[in-house]
Amino acid sequence: MDNQLLYMKISMEGFAKTSFLFSLFSVLLISIAVDTMNETWFITDGETIISSGGSFELGFFSPGVSKNRYLGIWYKKISTGTIVWVANRETPLADTTGVLKVVNPGILVLLNGTNHTMWSTNSSSSARYPVAQLLESGNLVVKDLKAADPGHLVWQSFDYPGDTFLPGMKLGKNLVTGQEWYLSSWKSDNDPARGEYTFGLDIHGYPQTVLSKGSTDLFRSGPWNGVRFSVPHLRPNSIYKYGVFFEKDEVYYTYKLLNSSVISRFILNPNGVAKRWTWIDRTQGWTIYLTVPQDSCDTYELCGPYGSCNVDKSPVCGCMNKFVPKYPNNWNATDWSGGCIRRTQMVCQNGDGFLKYTGIKMPDTRYSWFNRSMNLKECREVCSENCSCTAYSNLDIRGGGSGCLLWFGDLINIRDFSDNGIDIYIRMASSELVKQVVNRGKKRVIILGSLGLFFGMLLLGLGLIFYFRHKKKQTSHLNREGHQIHSSEQHYDNRNQQEDLELPLFDFATIANSTKNFSINNKLGEGGFGPVYKGTLEGGQEVAVKRLSENSRQGLEEFKNEVICIAKLQHRNLVKLLGCCIEGEERMLIYEFMPNQSLDYFIFDHTRSTLLDWAKRFHIINGIARGLLYLHQDSRLRIIHRDLKASNILLDISMNPKISDFGMARSFGGNEVEAKTKRVVGTYGYMSPEYAIDGLFSLKSDIFSFGVLVLEILSGKRNRGFSHPDHHHHLLGHAWILYKEGRSLELIDEHARDSCCLAEVLRSVHVGLLCVQQCPEDRPSMSSVVLMLGSEGDLPQPKQPGFFTGRSLLEAGGLSSEGAVYSANEITISLLDAR
Repeated sequence: MDNQLLYMKISMEGFAKTSFLFSLFSVLLISIAVDTMNETWFITDGETIISSGGSFELGFFSPGVSKNRYLGIWYKKISTGTIVWVANRETPLADTTGVLKVVNPGILVLLNGTNHTMWSTNSSSSARYPVAQLLESGNLVVKDLKAADPGHLVWQSFDYPGDTFLPGMKLGKNLVTGQEWYLSSWKSDNDPARGEYTFGLDIHGYPQTVLSKGSTDLFRSGPWNGVRFSVPHLRPNSIYKYGVFFEKDEVYYTYKLLNSSVISRFILNPNGVAKRWTWIDRTQGWTIYLTVPQDSCDTYELCGPYGSCNVDKSPVCGCMNKFVPKYPNNWNATDWSGGCIRRTQMVCQNGDGFLKYTGIKMPDTRYSWFNRSMNLKECREVCSENCSCTAYSNLDIRGGGSGCLLWFGDLINIRDFSDNGIDIYIRMASSELVKQVVNRGKKRVIILGSLGLFFGMLLLGLGLIFYFRHKKKQTSHLNREGHQIHSSEQHYDNRNQQEDLELPLFDFATIANSTKNFSINNKLGEGGFGPVYKGTLEGGQEVAVKRLSENSRQGLEEFKNEVICIAKLQHRNLVKLLGCCIEGEERMLIYEFMPNQSLDYFIFDHTRSTLLDWAKRFHIINGIARGLLYLHQDSRLRIIHRDLKASNILLDISMNPKISDFGMARSFGGNEVEAKTKRVVGTYGYMSPEYAIDGLFSLKSDIFSFGVLVLEILSGKRNRGFSHPDHHHHLLGHAWILYKEGRSLELIDEHARDSCCLAEVLRSVHVGLLCVQQCPEDRPSMSSVVLMLGSEGDLPQPKQPGFFTGRSLLEAGGLSSEGAVYSANEITISLLDAR
C-alpha cells in the first residue's frame, strides 16, 4: 500500500510539472504570436492583437460618447488611441459580446452574442491554413500560412480604406477588378458610418485627386506633373515622398514616410476638410502639417471657366489675359460662376494659334488626353489638328519637360501660382497672338522700324484700293427695297437660288419691332449661335428669334447650314423654322415659340423636375426617338444632327419634344455611312468616342448621343460632371454598374419613381445602354430603337458603354488613327525622392 501511495504521489508531481511546462510554453507561444490569429484562436471584446513592432493595435472600441462597439485599429505607441480603420462601421455592436474569428476558407467574421454575423471579409481566393495578421504598417491581412508565395494575400484592410490614409495605402483603381480605393468620412466623431464626403484619385482623363460632397466636387488638385500635383501646398518635402503610378492592372496614388520614427496620417474629417497630421513626442499631441482645401481659391469652379483665382488679390477672381467676363454684371456683383470668354472669338483652323500662359495651376483634367512619348512640338501639332482641343502642355516638368497633355472643352479650376505654376498653351484667335521681338541694339530697332513703316504704308495703300473696289461692288447689289446686302450674303443668295426653299424672308424692322428692339426682358437665353429672343408678330403669333452674335462661335456657314437643313424637314418632333432675316450685318432665324423652353430646364432642376412624372419622361424619350428616326431615314436628306443634347430638345405647351439647332448638322448621300472631319463640333458628354477622338461621325454618332440623353432623362443627372460616392464613373458607368447588378430601377429620378411603369423603365435603361456601347457597329439603328421602345420582345445584351474620353487608360491612343497607340500599360511614373 505504501509503495502504491508513493507511486501515486510521484505521478501527481510529474503531471503538475508537465502541466506547468505546457502552460509556460503556451504563454510563450502566444507572446510570440500576439500579432496573429488562426482558426483556433479568436479575440473577444477586451482582448487585442498588437503588430510586431508595437505600432498598431486591433480590438473593440466605442467612439466619442457612443456606447456602440466597433472592431477597429488604432495607434498603440501614442497615448491618444487614434482610430485609423473600422471594420463594422455600418453595423455596430450593441454590447460587449462581439467575437472576431478566422474561418475557412480564409474569412474574418465578426459575431455578436447571438452568433449573428455583423461583418465579414470577402475574397475571390482562399487559404488552406488561414491566419489573420496585423502588420506594422497598420494593415490587417489574411493569408495562407503555408502558401508557396508568402507575399500573396487573401484579403487586406488597406483595400477598404475608411477616413484615414496611411503610408503604403493606395488611392485609385484596379483596372481589372474595377475595385476603387478612396477615403470616406465618418458621419460624426461619434459615428464611423460612411459620411457624405469622399477623397480619392480621379482617373478620368489624366489622374488628379478630388474631394467631393456626394456628387458635387469641392476640390481638385490638378494633374500630377511628375513632381507634384498642381497646387503649391502639395510638393516634395522632407517628411514623406509620394507619386502617381500607372501599372499594368492599376492606377494609384500613394506615399511613404522618409523616416520610420515619424508618425503621419492623412484624414478626411466629417466636416469635409482633409488634413495631414504628424505626431510630436515633445507635446504628446498631433499637429497639422497640411489642410485641403487650404484657402478660398481651392474651391472648385469658384471663378468659372477661364477665370483665374489669386488669394493675394481682391477680389480673388479675375479673367486670364485676353479673356473678359462672360456676364459682366454678375461678375461685378462677385458672382463669378459664369467665368470668362475669349476677348476675340476663334474660327478654328482659320488663323487661330496658341498663347503661352505661365505660372498657373493646371486646369481640371477630367476631360483630357495624354501621351508620355510625345514632345511639346508634337503635342502642339496634335492639338492644332483637332478644333475641340483647347490647350496643351507638357505632361512631366522634369528635365525641361516631356510628354503631352491635351485639354478638351472649357478650362476650369485655374489659379495663379506665380513662380510655382506650370506653362500651358491655350488656343486663341490669331489677332491675340503677339510675337515678342528682342531688340539687339539701336541699329536693329531702326531697321525694323523702317521696314515696319514701309510695309505699313504699303498695306494701307492696298487696303484703300481694296476698300473702294469693295464699296463699288457692294453698291451694285441693292435689293428692290433699297436695303444693302453684303457680298457674302449675296453669294449665299446666288448659290442657293436653285434650292427653292420656299422660306419666308423677314425684314429687320419687323423682327426688331416684334422683340421690342431686342429688349433684355425678351431674351430667352443664349447659345453658340448667339442670343435668342421672344417675339410677337403683328398677327399675334409668338416666335423665337435666334440672332447671330458678333462674338458667336458659329458663323455664316452654320447659319446657312441650319437654313438649308431644317427648311426641308417637316416633322412633329422637329422644331419648325418659320423664316429668316438677312439684312446688312444681321443674320437671324425665326422659329415657332416653345413656351416650356428646353428639356434641360426641367430634368436638371430639383424643383421643376417634379413636373415630369414617368409618363411624361417616357413620352419625351419616344418623341425624340421618332424625330431622330425621321432625320436618319424618312427625310428627303439623311441628316446627322451631331449636337443632340438636352438643351437642344425644346418642349411645346403639351410637353411634346422637338429637336432643334441644326447648325452643326450634316447631310449624307444615299450610299454614305461615315465621314471624318478635323473640326470636331458638339458637346462633351454627348459625343461618341470615335467622333470626339478621331473625328469619325455617322448615324451611330447620333445614336450614342440619344443613349446619353435617355439615361439623363431617366436619372435627372447630367452625364458630364456626374459623380457618385461609391465610385468615380460618370453617368454611363453608373448605369452600367446598376444594370449588371440588377439594380437599374435605382437609376430613376426620385420624382418619377413613384409613378413609373417597371417594364418601361427597365426597357428604357436597357435601350439607353445599347445606344452608348463603345463600338459604333454594336449600337442599334434608330428604327430598331423605336421598335424596341414600343415592343415587349427580348432585347440583345449591351456591352460596356463607351466612356466620354473615348478610350480608357488601358487603351489610351492617339487622337488620329494615323498615330501610334500608346498603352497606359507601358507608362510608369516613379515616386520621387523629396528635395
